[in-house]
Amino acid sequence: MKRLLFIYNPRAGKELLKPGLSDIVDIFVKAGYEVVIYPTQSYRDAYRKVQECNTEEYDLVVCSGGDGTLDEVVTGMMMRSDRLPIGYIPTGTTNDFANSLHIPKQLLKAADNAVNGEVFPCDVGRFNDDIFVYIAAFGLFTDVSYETRQEAKNVLGHLAYVLEGTKRLFNVPSYRIRFTHDGESIEDEFIFGMVTNSRSVGGFRSMIGKQVVFDDGLFEVTMIKTPKNPLELQEIVAALLIEQIDTKYMYTFKSGEITFESLEEIPWTLDGEYGGSHDEVTIRNEKQQLSIMVPRKDVASLKTKEKSMLLQ
Repeated sequence: MKRLLFIYNPRAGKELLKPGLSDIVDIFVKAGYEVVIYPTQSYRDAYRKVQECNTEEYDLVVCSGGDGTLDEVVTGMMMRSDRLPIGYIPTGTTNDFANSLHIPKQLLKAADNAVNGEVFPCDVGRFNDDIFVYIAAFGLFTDVSYETRQEAKNVLGHLAYVLEGTKRLFNVPSYRIRFTHDGESIEDEFIFGMVTNSRSVGGFRSMIGKQVVFDDGLFEVTMIKTPKNPLELQEIVAALLIEQIDTKYMYTFKSGEITFESLEEIPWTLDGEYGGSHDEVTIRNEKQQLSIMVPRKDVASLKTKEKSMLLQ
């Protein structure tokens, strides 16, 4: 019999997983797996569990929680040489990455995909010595996700992020940054920057362009320049709300590697969790190094070759 390690965050989202836990395990067993269940006990516990487990004893790791739980499991797996495929049952507030990969929102369908879907070799990000799944970002609003209390997230959902974010509009930090990619260097003042492998960020679609694929070795990069007055800030926020790229205020491009240098240490967020403060950051795309379960019917639309053929 195959073996499956199921790691879940019991506090994620609105604790949606608990009522369906028995049915989820039943799906795993019917797919031919002996299941070992581990509820996380604290921050970074999922990372520790994946790091310490004997991968020779398992065929698959399935995790359930928000983006932070997925980040911990993927980081733990990427730090190993003997990696296993990962299934994901999203129970967080926004679940950008899961939505991008067409992983079902409904719990039992997501559980079925985790064991009966197809392994997809997805890109993953390396941030200096750390790992991120789909976004590394700094600046405006990026600390909202890890500074918003879990209780508020559970009760208010996405509205909690919006309410917390509006507090920052009147005190927007600006950073002098030089970023280098593909032989080009640009230096300017920025209030926000993100390096992504996702079709939505914070629930917003199209903000990072529509031609996003997940196994091409390239990230989508968006850098928002510092506004010169309140009117420009208003125009930037308006552009983001209607999911429009405004080239007057933004740099957007694709790259497999980018370096950021700043005079001061800047706080970064990785997949919604605090990623430390840094004055120099190198981000590299680890092409097709994350094996994740996705619906069989959607594999073709996620692959680079199939996507490029559709665009011709």
